[in-house]
Amino acid sequence: MGASALKTRAATRDDLAAIAELFGSVEEAVLGRPSRLDADAVAGWMPRVPFATNTWLVEEGGSLIAGAFAHAPGERGVSAGAVRPSAQGRGMGRRLVELTEERLRDDGAARVHAWTIAGDDGAQRLFDSLGYREARRFWEMAIELEDEIPEPAVAIETFCEKDAPGFHAALEEAFEDHWEHHVETFEDWWSRQRAWPGYDPSLWFLIRQGPEIAAVVRSDPNRQAAGFVGALGVRRPWRGRGYGRALLLQTFGEFRRRGISRASLGVDTANPTGATRLYESVGMKVEMESVLWQKLFR
Repeated sequence: MGASALKTRAATRDDLAAIAELFGSVEEAVLGRPSRLDADAVAGWMPRVPFATNTWLVEEGGSLIAGAFAHAPGERGVSAGAVRPSAQGRGMGRRLVELTEERLRDDGAARVHAWTIAGDDGAQRLFDSLGYREARRFWEMAIELEDEIPEPAVAIETFCEKDAPGFHAALEEAFEDHWEHHVETFEDWWSRQRAWPGYDPSLWFLIRQGPEIAAVVRSDPNRQAAGFVGALGVRRPWRGRGYGRALLLQTFGEFRRRGISRASLGVDTANPTGATRLYESVGMKVEMESVLWQKLFR
């Protein structure tokens, strides 16, 4: 990859904090504020990435200056990469994109999705030049939990393991209209949840209507120096009743009880259920916008 002083190697789980710092350096340069990325957040990006074959870290003089990863669980591949601002302009970004594409093609992907931060003009020029097109935008939203949290107006239960199949089914139904939603079997989903280092079912809540689970929320206690709302879903027959708001208030209140003073989440800006309006209504604000780029291989 250019000068002989550069070394490219595969990442390991021990590199997660360094990868977070690398990607965070780009975030800081584009947004002009300190990054909150941490090792847990990076682990959440790549839970099933084969590190030995699908990650690339570029070091110079022992310092990490660039990196990328890619994964193709099906015909859709996903990739992300970063070049430290002080090392940009040397062709490393283009080479990393080429490496991820080559791996994803070998893994059978028919297309690739890649992420950048909105406002990263260099990344936009790179993806434009390589045949990518903007497909979607996403927001990272957050709230500082400084004020008292109102009590939810409906009865809310804490998750029990016997609820796992119904909880999963409610999430699948709630997200079935979302862009690029891919059905996941209960067995795969449940195995993935329990393997996640931040798995804490005491932060999972649900609203029941008779025997049916009508709405659910799944959260993590510590991600990017905040409580993280990983998934919030209300099944179609029970939308419009304030269940999503109630679950958010329950989650925020529990975060505060645990001494967590900040909550964040990610959302599709074109979400068909009006989620962005809900999050704004409870005081959440946009902190970062990301661009999802797509390229078709065939």
